[in-house]
Amino acid sequence: MLLHHRLLPRLVFLPSTHTSTSASTLLRPPRLPRHLSLSPRFCALSHLAAPQTVDESDNEGPPHGDVQVKLALDRLFVPPGATVDAGDQEAVSARVLKGSNIVLGPYARGDAQVVNADFVKSSVRPDDCPRDGLPEFALVGRSNVGKSSLLNSIVRRKRLALTSKKPGKTQCINHFKVNDSWYLVDLPGYGYASAPQEARTNWDEFTRNYFLSRESLVSVFLLIDASIPAKKIDLDYASWLGQNKRKKKKNGGRRPEENVETFQGLIREYFEAAPPWIMTSSVTNQGRDEILLHMSQLRNYWLKH
Repeated sequence: MLLHHRLLPRLVFLPSTHTSTSASTLLRPPRLPRHLSLSPRFCALSHLAAPQTVDESDNEGPPHGDVQVKLALDRLFVPPGATVDAGDQEAVSARVLKGSNIVLGPYARGDAQVVNADFVKSSVRPDDCPRDGLPEFALVGRSNVGKSSLLNSIVRRKRLALTSKKPGKTQCINHFKVNDSWYLVDLPGYGYASAPQEARTNWDEFTRNYFLSRESLVSVFLLIDASIPAKKIDLDYASWLGQNKRKKKKNGGRRPEENVETFQGLIREYFEAAPPWIMTSSVTNQGRDEILLHMSQLRNYWLKH
């Protein structure tokens, strides 16, 4: 929850796993590496009746090996400008993005698809970032967690953001302009133990300064590896973002069904409402369209407010 934002604080977490898993009571388990992104809601949903469930599965039923996803209404993310009728579960279910707990609102438009994407610049200070005021979405996470791969998946370009098996490849604030109208921002990873101590400190400092000073930042996506239990450094980072009123996202995973539940429980300790999430994969491109639709509704709301 960072300063100077026109949207309420929100965080996104994105877990990635490299093994197939058994079914989860919360999420459809992926067969290939995936990310799960979550973000805090903009409204407390205090007007909803509690403890009802919504069936988020496809109308024709889940494919073989998957499970239906049922979510309590108070676990849904209702975006700004949208409302839900607690008495009409079928209508609410039809508006939930596939593989997520995010309700599609009126600000999701036909501008969600990526037509073009280009690298703009790398910056080592927030003051060096583009000054055109276009809305932007930032990707953060531990070193080598897959931020650049996710960015490439979102824009449908294999090499727009350079990827590497060596942690610490991204060492600057990298801006990529999408559709000539908004930015995706690839930030340096945190927790790379092999980097010089001075470099790690500098990366943390200018990344956090970016969060605190960037008025055009609409949302932060925090990626977390779902193939292993949540690490303290990820929780510390999520806590800092929350305390500084920044947007957040969440992923979850041990065996993904266990990690998802555990991480959601940990996140609920930081937030009054469970953060919204989207299951994604940079390998299968699962969740790519859902992420873009969600970005669209946040972006369009931000532009009008």
